Amino acid sequence: MENPLLGHEPLPPFARIRPEHVEPGVRELLARGRARIEQLAALEKPTFATVIEPLEELQHQISRTWSPVSHLNAVLNSEALRAGYNACLPLLSAYQTDLAQSEPLYRAYRTIAAEEGAALAPVQRQVIEHALRDFRLAGVGLPAQRKERFKTVMLELTQLQAKFEENVLDATNGWTYHVADLAELRGLNEMLIEQARRRAHEKRVEGWILTLDQPTYVAVVTDAESETLRRAFYEAWTTRASDQGPNAGRWDNSAVMEDILRLRHEAARLLEFRSYAEYALSTRMAHSVEEVLQFLHELAHAARAAARQEFAELEAFAGKTLSAWDVGFYAERLQRSRYSVSQEELRPYFPLPRVLTGLFEMAERLFGVRIQERQDAPVWHPDVRYFEIASAAGQPVGSFYLDAYARPNKRSGAWMDECVGRKQLDSGSALPVAYLVCNFLPPSTSRPALLTHDDVLTLFHEFGHGLHHMLTRVDYPSIAGINGVAWDAVELPSQFLENYAWHPDVLQRISGHFQTGAPLPAETQSRLIATRSFHAGLQTMRQLEFALFDFRMHAEYSPEAGGRILEILNEVRREVAVVPVPEWNRFPNSFGHIFAGGYAAGYYSYKWAEVLAADAFSAFEEAGVFDRATAQRFLDTILTRGGSRDALEAFIEFRGRRPDVRALLKQHGIDP
Repeated sequence: MENPLLGHEPLPPFARIRPEHVEPGVRELLARGRARIEQLAALEKPTFATVIEPLEELQHQISRTWSPVSHLNAVLNSEALRAGYNACLPLLSAYQTDLAQSEPLYRAYRTIAAEEGAALAPVQRQVIEHALRDFRLAGVGLPAQRKERFKTVMLELTQLQAKFEENVLDATNGWTYHVADLAELRGLNEMLIEQARRRAHEKRVEGWILTLDQPTYVAVVTDAESETLRRAFYEAWTTRASDQGPNAGRWDNSAVMEDILRLRHEAARLLEFRSYAEYALSTRMAHSVEEVLQFLHELAHAARAAARQEFAELEAFAGKTLSAWDVGFYAERLQRSRYSVSQEELRPYFPLPRVLTGLFEMAERLFGVRIQERQDAPVWHPDVRYFEIASAAGQPVGSFYLDAYARPNKRSGAWMDECVGRKQLDSGSALPVAYLVCNFLPPSTSRPALLTHDDVLTLFHEFGHGLHHMLTRVDYPSIAGINGVAWDAVELPSQFLENYAWHPDVLQRISGHFQTGAPLPAETQSRLIATRSFHAGLQTMRQLEFALFDFRMHAEYSPEAGGRILEILNEVRREVAVVPVPEWNRFPNSFGHIFAGGYAAGYYSYKWAEVLAADAFSAFEEAGVFDRATAQRFLDTILTRGGSRDALEAFIEFRGRRPDVRALLKQHGIDP
């Protein structure tokens, strides 16, 4: 039987992929890859065309085969698929480490750099430079015993990070809240209540059943009038996969986190770095631990007074001392009182179809692209949609899937990931394909999916990542799109695009009442825009709490003391937290960004890139937010370059100078 993972279709055949295909398909592909690597490593006279291009092709094949497996594991998780996915993690880890530790290939790249370097195009030299760096960071120069230990460490890390994510998913799916009295749901939107009623009906119980998916959690802690309900959800959410809360000890990530930190530190030490934070910075815009800490502390200093004032005002408004599960509720009411606008009241004006139309129009206006839905593409769920992007001249540029709604067995949060990377090689070509994944409340039979403005920001953010991936003009997969981009600059396009979701012209285009079609009234628009800096101090300090916790934990780790996870978290909170947090809060146990994703010692990247994005957008404000010349320059210097250009150099080319933090502080209404 033909394995659908090993076919050559332009898009993954999702309907034909079964869990039993995963491990055999990956094993066969990796065996082919190893045989090809042996051939390339044995060439007596390596050249860019005979060694590097075939390796780029090989990595492209492996990436596009594994991509649908990894993606399905995140959006349509099942026990069988999870087993196949986990069985392949050690195989892939060993393969990638063997490739990156190959001394013959390392010598080949160095020979090509020395003998062909002057004749190669800048983008080709960057491919070599990135590869040589990655060889060194994989321990190619280590003695055999240490090299083997590094390989083992990376394998164990891959498995532990997958286990962390599984525990969070299981803990999220493993908790529900049964409501018998409708009064307890007062304040929640009708869609959520109807969804809870249907769920209870399906389970043949009276009343309503609420789940712990992200949109439900956010709605409860923001809108539910019942403090009992808010506290129950806050506790369940912030104790997921931990030793506390309603499922204490079940799916507990505590030991997993300690092991992850221990192994990351060991990997860094094997390569002669003092810490994992120092190791991580070797591929970033920021160059030293001290530089990152100084950046975070300076931002904290700038925002602290505003945050304290905002919280004092909030407690005065509430007329009581606030608990952590009260803050979102009273903040929403204060915002409503001050600006006469609320997230829930905005929902009818942001039906997803209208938002998408306006978003696509905006991208077309800025970057000269055309976006069209295609109905016959293979999808993994009936809710999924597929769109193609073409240039103004009608040339295909790329495409993307949109999986917009929350559902069981789907990871919470929102993300963009690579389905297919761009390549233009002698062996063939491929256009980039992206996954855009969100977790919005789904539509009902009587209405489309209705978004809050926060949801709109999320969609714009992920679409910004998608444009970075899809509009690339780099031909080599290893540095095309988001590949090879410094991790603390990769959020620049996504955070840049969020600015447009606040602009009056765009708000006019993306809004339309789902019943009447009327756009958001001008007065409501003005009030919404005025909320942009609402509690900016508190939000900044919260992000800095996460960033400092992550960075210090990886910078200060010692084998003798262990991770000191809660100890460091409490120290950071004493320094920057404004909102009091209960002792039983265990948010690190579900902090997937740093324990399962790519943000280890890198959560500061959100703030770092936010500075870049605010400063970049200020160039548009100076010239006109839809100025085509400025947009073309942003496209040419940032969006199309991938990892083919140093991130700071690319920013300076666009802006004409180094980034300035004042644009972000101004955007937040914070006096620097």
